[in-house]
Amino acid sequence: MNKRTFLFLISLSLLFPFHTAQAQDPSPASGPVYVIQPGDSLSFIASRFGVTLADLLAANNITDANTISAGDKVIIPGLEGVSGVLVTEVMNYGDTLESLSRRNQIPEDFLRKLNHITSPSELYAGVGVIFPQKENFIPLPHRLSLKQGDTLLEAAIREGINPWQFQQLNQLPGSWLALPGEALYSPTPNGENATEANGMPSAFANLTVSPLPLTQGGVATLNIQAAPGVQLSGMLVDKPLHFFTKEDGRQVALQGVHAMLEPGAYPLQLTATLPDGSAQTYEQMILIQTGYYPDEILLVEPETIDPVKDEEERNFIASLTAPINPTRYWEGIFQSPGYFPDCYNSRFGNRRTYIAKDEGTKYYSFHTGVDFCGGEGLPITAPADGVIIFSEMLPIRGNATIIDHGNGIYSGFWHQSEIKVQVGQTVSKGEIIGLVGNTGRSTGAHMHWEVWVSGVQVNPILWLSNNYSG
Repeated sequence: MNKRTFLFLISLSLLFPFHTAQAQDPSPASGPVYVIQPGDSLSFIASRFGVTLADLLAANNITDANTISAGDKVIIPGLEGVSGVLVTEVMNYGDTLESLSRRNQIPEDFLRKLNHITSPSELYAGVGVIFPQKENFIPLPHRLSLKQGDTLLEAAIREGINPWQFQQLNQLPGSWLALPGEALYSPTPNGENATEANGMPSAFANLTVSPLPLTQGGVATLNIQAAPGVQLSGMLVDKPLHFFTKEDGRQVALQGVHAMLEPGAYPLQLTATLPDGSAQTYEQMILIQTGYYPDEILLVEPETIDPVKDEEERNFIASLTAPINPTRYWEGIFQSPGYFPDCYNSRFGNRRTYIAKDEGTKYYSFHTGVDFCGGEGLPITAPADGVIIFSEMLPIRGNATIIDHGNGIYSGFWHQSEIKVQVGQTVSKGEIIGLVGNTGRSTGAHMHWEVWVSGVQVNPILWLSNNYSG
C-alpha cells in the first residue's frame, strides 16, 4: 500500500466513525421466550425448535398442554446463546436467507439452525421465519446494489457510512467480495441507488405481494415501484401477470388463485425489462394455503348432469372473461349485488357433488361463486361500474349476465328470471341489471354471483371488503 492510499483510508475513517454491528445478548439460563401464534400447539412448537414435548412442558411448569392460547409466552429450553423474545415473521417475496441475515444482523448459520433450514429451497414467500427480537434494534431499512465497475468503497462514500462498517454490516469477509447487483443493506437512505429493503434486483425499487401466504380462491396483489422506464411482466403458477401503471408510477397486477389448486409452494416469476432492452428476472416459490372449503351434496334434475355440456359452457364463459381490458371502470370496494346482502345459501369454493334425481348420476365440481338468499323477482344490482358483455340464456347457468369491470375483472350473474340489460350497455354501481330466478341448473330461486380475476374465479366476498383499485 503506498503512502497516498494509506492517508486516504485514514481520512475516510475520520469522516465515518466506525461502529460495530449489534451483537446478541447472552442467553439467560432459562432460555428464550416464544410467543404462541394462532394455530400453534405445544407439540408443534416442540417439533419446530427440536426439543421434546416433555422438556418443553417441564421448562414451563405446564401440566395440561390444552390450556395454552395464542399470545401466551413459553420458554424454549436448549437454545444456548439465544436470549429475549423469539418472534415469527412471514417471509416476504424477494427475501433470502442472506437478505434476512444482513437486514436483521443475525448470522446465517444461526437463522438456519433456529428454523431447521436444510436447503435454501425451503425459504419460500409466505413461510413464517423465527427471529430473536433484539432490544432497541431496528432492522437495516435500505437496500442498494453495486453498479457494474463499482466498488464497495465508492458505495460506502455515497451512503455516508464507514466502509469497514458497511463491509461488516453485510457480513463480507472482504470488500472485494461484493458483486454487482448483489443486495447490500445500509442504515441510511443517502445513496443514489438506495431503495426500500428487500432482496430483489435493483430494477425493483420496492415490491409487495399480498396477502402472504396466498389462499385457494384468493386474489394475489403485486404492487411494484420499478426503476424509471422499466416494464414489468411475470407468471404466477401458470398464469401470466398483467401490470397496469398507476398515477404515482406504481405498477400493479391482480391475479386470481384457483380454488382447486393443491396447497403447496408454486413459482412466482417477475421480469423487469429496462429501457435499454436488457432484463432482470427474479423467481421465488410462494406458499398457497388451503381455503378450508367444505363438501356439500346437491340433488338436481337429470338433464342438467352432463359433463360434456358443462365443460362446453364453462369453456365458453372462460373465453368471454379471458380478455384483459386496459381500461378500469370500477373504483373502490364493490357493493353487494344481493337484495339481502348478508344472507347466503351457499358460499364460494364449496366442494360440490351433484347427484341426478332418480338416476343417481354424479358430477363433482366446486361452487364458483356465492348464492344470495332471495325469492323470485327480487332485484339484482351491479356491484361496480362496468360494461355488459353478455346477456343470454344458457343451459346450465340459465339467464346469465356478465359485466366487464376492466383490467381483467368480470362479474357473472346466473339463474335470473329476467335480464334487464343489453350487451354494450354501461352500468353503474347499484343499478338494477336483472331479477332473481330459478333458471338453468338450480334447486330454487336464488342469485348466484361470481368474480373472475385475470381468468380465474375467486371468492366474491373478498371484493366486498377489499379495495383492489388502489
